[in-house]
Amino acid sequence: MAEQRRSPALDRREALKARHRRAIVDAAAELMSEIGGTDFTVDRLAARADVSRRTVFNHFKTVDDITLEVFREMLAVILDGVDANLAVSDEGTSMFDRVAGALRATDLVTPINELTRIFQTEDCGPGHALAIGDRALNPRQAVLFERALTDLGTRIAATTLRHHPSADPMEVELMCGALIGGALVVVRRWERATQGADTVESRRVWNELLDRMIGTYRDGLGALDTGTAAT
Repeated sequence: MAEQRRSPALDRREALKARHRRAIVDAAAELMSEIGGTDFTVDRLAARADVSRRTVFNHFKTVDDITLEVFREMLAVILDGVDANLAVSDEGTSMFDRVAGALRATDLVTPINELTRIFQTEDCGPGHALAIGDRALNPRQAVLFERALTDLGTRIAATTLRHHPSADPMEVELMCGALIGGALVVVRRWERATQGADTVESRRVWNELLDRMIGTYRDGLGALDTGTAAT
């Protein structure tokens, strides 16, 4: 009985925690959109979310963790697309072709373009560590970008295992990690070729690059010709 009497209070606390977390993430997304980057202070974020500084750190250890949560939600549309496309993929094909086909059928341009544009308006400063197209990222930006894509690869692997529960988990993780790593190369080359414009022509370029990446993995990296001209 005592546990039942405590339940409403616990439910209210949990609901309040969920509202605070949601407010913090939403406020971070708003600030990133407004300032065109991720360089906001905890105090500014707390004020926007209408919570205390302490409340922010009760939910997230660092500002980068908050930023990654925003990126995670931005990229969730890719995960949803892959999940839906895996559900209707041809069961007679290999698991690689099913996952690659699901990735190919998902709109990757819109969310990845949105993610990269967040960095494209920030001042990189010294110490460039990664380039997206002709755009150099500083070490913090590079870590955030790669962590966001690594997390996406992990979630796609979990989704793939849900569709293929008898598959070897390590093989699935390696496959999805390779595809997401390849997608990062595609992003770099696509940005360089199209300057990140979302047009019919740029999407054609994207599809060609993505197909080339998938074909390379399907055929096997060991079969690559060292004399093949780069394109």
